[in-house]
Amino acid sequence: MVKKILFCATVDYHFKAFHLPYMDWFQKQGWEVHVAAAGDMELPCTNKKYNIAIQRSPFHPSNIKAFEQLKEIIDDNNYSIIHCHTPLGGVLARLAARQTRKMGTSVIYTAHGFHFCKGAPLKNWLMYYPMERYLSKHTDTLITINSEDYNLARRHQFQSDSIEHVHGVGVNTNKFKPIDEENKRELRKSFGYQSDDFLLFYAAEFNKNKNQQFLLQVLALIKNKVPNVKLLLAGEGPSLQNCMTLANHLGIDDRVDLLGLRHDIHQLVPMCDVGVASSLREGLPVNVMEMMASGLPIVAVDNRGHRELITNNKNGWLISRLDPIDFAEKVINLAKFSDIRKQFGKNARDSILSTYSLEKVLKEKKTIYQSLMDREEGIEWAIH
Repeated sequence: MVKKILFCATVDYHFKAFHLPYMDWFQKQGWEVHVAAAGDMELPCTNKKYNIAIQRSPFHPSNIKAFEQLKEIIDDNNYSIIHCHTPLGGVLARLAARQTRKMGTSVIYTAHGFHFCKGAPLKNWLMYYPMERYLSKHTDTLITINSEDYNLARRHQFQSDSIEHVHGVGVNTNKFKPIDEENKRELRKSFGYQSDDFLLFYAAEFNKNKNQQFLLQVLALIKNKVPNVKLLLAGEGPSLQNCMTLANHLGIDDRVDLLGLRHDIHQLVPMCDVGVASSLREGLPVNVMEMMASGLPIVAVDNRGHRELITNNKNGWLISRLDPIDFAEKVINLAKFSDIRKQFGKNARDSILSTYSLEKVLKEKKTIYQSLMDREEGIEWAIH
């Protein structure tokens, strides 16, 4: 009988962006891969896909229907492993899997950054901490992607059978890699930039947490000291219009390129000079890892996820939360001193290659998956 795994998350794009290599690995082991998430996207490495009505808000009434759909899917398919992601996908899947877990199904939850963390609002602790603490006892393996979350889960004695630290979802270092100066000039020309432009890059959804307004304030501070500076912002989202208004108000709209949703990030990043990151909360940011893998030094607002990746004076700088003057000074230094910029960029790529590459993370994940596969075979052997 073919074994099956169910991957569950809030939206299907999550799997296209982050998990296809792991789904592909399961298929190569002879497993059926099922996906349950909101959305009608066609996914590779998928034997069956369920479009269910999960919503991001925990209070949305559609989540009741999503729970019922998910429970029916789980009850009907006799999954060996269920691996759930994202806060609401993780909540609903673990609640729906309580009964089948008693019959031997292994449940994994990857916390892509707990919403409760050092410096998080009190409401996050009041809402998400009790929820995750309760659900941990319905989880075989809790995967955390940064040291702070791992230590928190262990210190607070979350009741998962095991708590693991995996270094994110992995970065394709063959896709995201540095390019030489000649190719950089040609690439810039093809996108309409000058060879001597000083390009800052950030790719993220435009929302309150990603905090792009902060970068616009920084740009306004450095525009006279770095006359050829440009800020490239890729992404869409609810705060996009506010950012356009602010850029105009600050007189920097001619220095900001709003690129929209892009599928060529791997080409845009290597032609830039510095990666910047302004988010208030991160688990382990893939956008920053992609910039580092491409050989960019990073200047970032200090938070849990950025601290995991960036070491001051080695591969970039962390800036005390919301201090645009300090942030601007660091960017100016990188513009002035190309030798520091290049050394930081080299160190940034080296750190990704050593710990966060797709190959390294796949090896970590395979160890976890294999332990659950072996456990199930042991149970089956004991039964028979």
